[in-house]
Amino acid sequence: MGDTLEFNNIHTEVKGSWNDGRLRFSKQSLVYKSHKTGKVDSIPAPELSAAQWRRVCVGHGIKLATSTGHVYRYDGFRDTDFEKISAFFKANYKVELAEKDMCVKGWNWGTAKFTGSLLSFDVNDSPVFEIPLASVSQCATGKNEVTVEFHQNDDAEVSLMEVRFYVPPNTGDDGSDPVEAFAQNVLSKADVIQATGDAVCIFKELQCLTPRGRYDIRIYPTFLHLHGKTFDYKIPYTTVLRLFLLPHKDQRQMFFVISLDPPIKQGQTRYHFLILLFSKDEELSLALNMSEDEVEKRYEGKLSKNMSGSLYEIVSRVMKALVNRKITVPGNFQGHSGSQCITCAYKASSGLLYPLERGFIYVHKPPVHLRFEEISCVNFARGTTTTRSFDFEIETKQNNQYTFSNIEREEYGKLFDFVNAKKLNIKNRGIKEVISGMKGADGYSDSDEDQHDAYLERMKEEGKIREEGDGSDESEGDSDESFNPGEEDDDVPEEYDSNASVSDSEADDADSEDEGKKKKPEKKPKKVVKEKKERKPRKEKKVKDPGAPKRPMSAYMLWLNGNRERIKSENPGISVTEISKKAGEMWKQLSKDRKEEWDRKAEEAKKQYEKAMKEYRETNGSKHTLILLESLYILKHFCTLCTFI
Repeated sequence: MGDTLEFNNIHTEVKGSWNDGRLRFSKQSLVYKSHKTGKVDSIPAPELSAAQWRRVCVGHGIKLATSTGHVYRYDGFRDTDFEKISAFFKANYKVELAEKDMCVKGWNWGTAKFTGSLLSFDVNDSPVFEIPLASVSQCATGKNEVTVEFHQNDDAEVSLMEVRFYVPPNTGDDGSDPVEAFAQNVLSKADVIQATGDAVCIFKELQCLTPRGRYDIRIYPTFLHLHGKTFDYKIPYTTVLRLFLLPHKDQRQMFFVISLDPPIKQGQTRYHFLILLFSKDEELSLALNMSEDEVEKRYEGKLSKNMSGSLYEIVSRVMKALVNRKITVPGNFQGHSGSQCITCAYKASSGLLYPLERGFIYVHKPPVHLRFEEISCVNFARGTTTTRSFDFEIETKQNNQYTFSNIEREEYGKLFDFVNAKKLNIKNRGIKEVISGMKGADGYSDSDEDQHDAYLERMKEEGKIREEGDGSDESEGDSDESFNPGEEDDDVPEEYDSNASVSDSEADDADSEDEGKKKKPEKKPKKVVKEKKERKPRKEKKVKDPGAPKRPMSAYMLWLNGNRERIKSENPGISVTEISKKAGEMWKQLSKDRKEEWDRKAEEAKKQYEKAMKEYRETNGSKHTLILLESLYILKHFCTLCTFI
């Protein structure tokens, strides 16, 4: 047996949504890495206390319990994986992988057990379902009843809102209320933010780009509180994925970026990134609202009670200590101007693209972070409007495409070398050698002569034909006499005469040299008279009657109108064209029964349209008949008047 076991496409449940990733068992630890967020969960081998193997909805799953009270659940294993995992656990972790069956009787009366951060509802010592208490957002009590509410996940198609438990009205041995005891057990491990006690420190009036405004930031031991004039946000440190400290291109400002999952919400808007902007000149002296012993004991030398220095350094230092995450800074990349970022545009907004050691990040509107491991390929595309810039396209493994446009051509060589060094798949590899032969710096040319442009050639040909046509029209307009091919015209040089531009003196010399020789009559080419083609009269457009019934929509359009807002809410920041593309994919995946439902609605709309159209024709037909009779009457009197005259 090897030193490690590795499994792909293993799922874990995160607040009602399935996230897939890769799970690896080694002698030292168990490591799970999410494909979606890149977040890593690591369980040291000595902390592993129990392991269960059970059949779940997605194949088989493992439930792991640690000595610190944490519970981890991973699903997606095959039945044949049990033997090798069990043997590996015995040999390396000294833990027995026990098989445990779930209860499928359908009973709703059982025993609630609290094990660490997990609430298990059991029937006859077999679990019916389990609730991770970290997914609980609120817990309310009533008479003999406890209501547990859950956090909502935008990635989940169907969300569980709440579960109600009936607690029998019997008092415990100590006389306590069982309902209150149940609620306290839930709230002790629930992800409920309660601002109790004083803040560790407060930063006043910090400039925030996303969400926009100036906020007072209160730092608590377990969460971050943004207090603004209009909105308040409470951000648990458990939702922070990454921290970034990025220098602005002007070298006078700094971005501090906090990546969040799940994002903070304001109505239908989702903020996946919290972006703070600092000036390098701002200084601050800060005193933590704790004693020196408490600071030393809790943060182990990462912070001190009294700190002073640049504002951005103090904020980043405090956040690093409380969140317990590393701060990512730009790597060795340097652009043409010497800065560590590239000026570009994304979705019609100008911003800065930072090539990092393990990905790209774009700030600030909208912020985008792309890890190298989720990138399928990149593409260097020529600018659509000018050759002084180019586009940098990134395609992910989930078939999402990000286009960063209007990048200065001087940045091409630096960016190409960076991407090549990171061993990313370049879709148009080899174009650098082709472009390097062009004129201009960094392989870009100011002229279109270096590359054949079929559209430009076609436009030139059409221009020549148009000019020739205009010239023939002018010559026809200047002459009053009709042209006779048999006659000679000595005054006007022929259009196709090669000697038409020869001077008179040159012509006389030629005549004297040819004296005595038999002259052959020269044939003059015939002029081709271009006849003007008569234009066909344009067809008059039918004027639509605004009072006429509108045509019915198809089943797909009815479905799209009913689901457009849901698509927007599930994909914040999606464009109009992306909505149509996404809707087409969802319509294809729709079940036959659902499609038949919309087909029936479309058929009903068609019948209503035909009925309304029939009534419209009946009412408007009489009007047209009356107008026709009036026209005939007027015409008759007009003819009579003409005859009389």
